[in-house]
Amino acid sequence: MIKERLEKLRKKMSERNIDAYVVLSSDPHTSEYLADYYKTRKYITGFSGSAGTAVILKKKAALFTDGRYFIQAAKELEGSTVDLMKMGEPGVPTLIEYLKENVGECGKIGVDGLTLDYNDYYRWLENLGDRMIITDVDFIGDIWEDRPEKPNSKAYAFDVKYCGKDTKTKLKELRYFMDCNECDYNFIGSLDDICYLYNIRGNDVLYNPVIISYALVGKDFANLYIEDEKIDDDLIELLKEQGVTVKSYEKVFEDLSELPGKSVLFLDPSKTNVRIYNSINSNIRISKGIQPTTLMKAHKNETEIKNQKNAYIKDGVALVKFFNWVETGTPTGNVTEMSAADKLRYFREQGDLFMDLSFGTISAYGENAALPHYSPSVDHPVTLQPKGLYLVDSGAQYLDGTTDITRTVALGELTDDEKLHYTLTLKSHINLMTTIFPKGTKSSSLDPIARRPIWQELLDFRHGTGHGVGFYLGVHEGPQRIASVNNDIDMDEGMVTSDEPGIYIEGSHGIRIENIMHCIKVGESEFGEFLGFESLSICPIDTRPVIKEKLLPFELEWLNNYNKECYDKLSPYLEGSDLEYLEQQTKAI
Repeated sequence: MIKERLEKLRKKMSERNIDAYVVLSSDPHTSEYLADYYKTRKYITGFSGSAGTAVILKKKAALFTDGRYFIQAAKELEGSTVDLMKMGEPGVPTLIEYLKENVGECGKIGVDGLTLDYNDYYRWLENLGDRMIITDVDFIGDIWEDRPEKPNSKAYAFDVKYCGKDTKTKLKELRYFMDCNECDYNFIGSLDDICYLYNIRGNDVLYNPVIISYALVGKDFANLYIEDEKIDDDLIELLKEQGVTVKSYEKVFEDLSELPGKSVLFLDPSKTNVRIYNSINSNIRISKGIQPTTLMKAHKNETEIKNQKNAYIKDGVALVKFFNWVETGTPTGNVTEMSAADKLRYFREQGDLFMDLSFGTISAYGENAALPHYSPSVDHPVTLQPKGLYLVDSGAQYLDGTTDITRTVALGELTDDEKLHYTLTLKSHINLMTTIFPKGTKSSSLDPIARRPIWQELLDFRHGTGHGVGFYLGVHEGPQRIASVNNDIDMDEGMVTSDEPGIYIEGSHGIRIENIMHCIKVGESEFGEFLGFESLSICPIDTRPVIKEKLLPFELEWLNNYNKECYDKLSPYLEGSDLEYLEQQTKAI
């Protein structure tokens, strides 16, 4: 099937004299999570991971992906004739290097410009010499006969009692930024930024309560560009009261082309597709930088934090019930990875204000947990057994917050390596959670603090340690990121970020422990302000795999105090065997 699709694509390439066609994991809004309509890279390669880029040449094809997906991609690409390029590994070319090696000077490289952000486009222009980049081609659209429909959910208002700020206030803050930076207009293409600014939500992307749209803000107007059938009159009127005018989705191209000459438009080039960028009036000046609403929504206000804490209590209650169910049912042989994932959703659905999951549950037993982004399968069920480790990475969308949490639990007897690796992962988690640092510290600078205990055993993990989390928005958001990749954004008070180190041994086991943490002010001295973290996630950390002797006194104290906090906050909502399970899981060691 993949071979046939590749051949159809190559025929289209030949018709346009294209030497290489690049298929990205993106959409017109540079989204990380995509509606099915935009999963073009999955269609042409068969690889289902969330990150990757395909390059189709006349005689061969390649998929570039990162360390999170090496094992998964190798399996899914079998028999496809698509070569796996393990990004970052010795001897593996970058995407740019691969294109230069395989496309001659003056050759043509095609890409759908609606899915290519301007930052990458500019980098291609700088590095690909005289090779032409053709951005008006959508070959996947030409050959995808049974392509899913474009998402068509209805937008709805998000109550200020949950988010704490109305749109008028947010627009005032945005315009203050524009004034300070001498900008007349701000274009916004990213869905979570638009939904945050206008206090709207939708269901256009699975697990992400966003609505497909664009936004353009001036000093005396604010426009929302959205398909007519996706918004009703009541919401149009509500937005009008907040100073927002609703226009048709495609009108954004015309409005950008008609902006007055010599004015200044601010945009984030990493969140603006090439087709949008090229439609902008060439006589205006474009100011580039991080989208201001990205920074605004990263700094959660008091109302959001209060609501977020409530959401994590509900989430913790569901998780305790779930793990009690798993450990009770596993010895019977009736619990599979998929049935467990379904049961966890059931328990979460009982929580007040539950809307959906925040991503597909990673329910991984034994060696499957060595794949950081593993997905359980109905077609290939894996039964949990009363031995080894079981990893669950999951989350929910509640109206009062987005959750994300990972726990790895012992289902029975463990090997010495499993115990050691679990203990090292826990030490890494605690190291980051308890660190104190000066205000102004870059988020990426915190990464080695978490990895140190794992590095000391000559181990590592191929994913970031922490990502931002939205408020009833995407479970992944920026701009902060705790990872080995350099990030110039300061970790700042009010930011909500994950702490999720792990160890993965292919063919054996995988471990990850994740809490979501809130950056808070710890104190002030003659050296300035100092920040730290508090955990928002409330769910016991399993102590059965822990090698107690390898924990430092402060690590043991943190673990026991955290589990006690879990008991204190969750016990009022549990009874019977669930309460007994909580008591057992939170005993001090």
